[in-house]
Amino acid sequence: MSENTVTLERIGGTAVITLNRPHRRNALDDSIRLAMADIVKAVREDRLVTAVVLTGAGGNFCAGADLGDGGADAERGFYVRDLLLDHHGWFTELTDLEKPVISAVDGFATGAGLSVALAADFIIASDRARFVSSFARVGFVPDLSLMYVLPRRVGLVRAKEIVFSAREIQADEALAIGLAEAVVPADRLRDAALEFAQRFANAPAHVLGMAKRIMNRTFETDRHALLQLEAAVQGLCAASQYNAEAVRRFFAKEAPMFPGTQRLF
Repeated sequence: MSENTVTLERIGGTAVITLNRPHRRNALDDSIRLAMADIVKAVREDRLVTAVVLTGAGGNFCAGADLGDGGADAERGFYVRDLLLDHHGWFTELTDLEKPVISAVDGFATGAGLSVALAADFIIASDRARFVSSFARVGFVPDLSLMYVLPRRVGLVRAKEIVFSAREIQADEALAIGLAEAVVPADRLRDAALEFAQRFANAPAHVLGMAKRIMNRTFETDRHALLQLEAAVQGLCAASQYNAEAVRRFFAKEAPMFPGTQRLF
């Protein structure tokens, strides 16, 4: 973290995580891996953080793996395998983070950078955002979970087309196919992402977090297993102080702590 290649800023209850290697289009290197491991852990443990905005510096989101970063003197196959496994640590923590995560994508989200964007629950794109599954261009299969999450976002056939073509997807198409939830002018991107994140300020954090963790596994969990998870988690909710106060307010006809929010998109 000494290189400051990832920055963390608190704005109210929102943690803003910024990939900060603009000279390399925020490509993932070892310094980002180490910084993200620490930062995601800090955000997870900070109970005052209710939502996260993930973005990139310098007009781009993330150009994927830094292909010029190390490995020249190592046995390349094992080097690449170990590198991916190392990145899987922070990436999995981010994907499973029990708080709403919003990717604010400006410029290019390329290769593993596209995977990082899709680690979020929601994507807000600028009108100049570009999404590219560029792996085939350099003789790689998609990695950092892209083959898992992309079909769940856009459907299997659409995901195959995106991966096989390695083409550039502009913001308006990303919105149309469900790769992004909203598109805003580039100069409004940060504010739009923060406004969205701040809608969760008074939401029951553990409720959203546990619901997220279960829904992230919906497609590989059978109905009966999901019902067991649902029942166990509902028991935890029923024993919480938040639930007790929310129920009390309901019967007292008082304003709720979290009245819900307007349509998110």
